[in-house]
Amino acid sequence: MKNDDLFVQIENLRNKMIRTGLSKGFTSAETVTLSERLDKLIYLQMGLLPKMSA
Repeated sequence: MKNDDLFVQIENLRNKMIRTGLSKGFTSAETVTLSERLDKLIYLQMGLLPKMSA
C-alpha cells in the first residue's frame, strides 16, 4: 500500500470516527472500534506494524 493511499484511508476513517462520536457518543462501541482501526492504520504508517490490511 502506498503511503498516499494510507494517508487518505487515515483521514477518511478519522472523519468517520469523529462523526460517529458526535452522533453516538465518544465511548460508544462503534466509535471505539473505529478508533482502534484508526490506531492500526497510524501504526502501519509509522512503521510500527508489519505490512497488513488494517
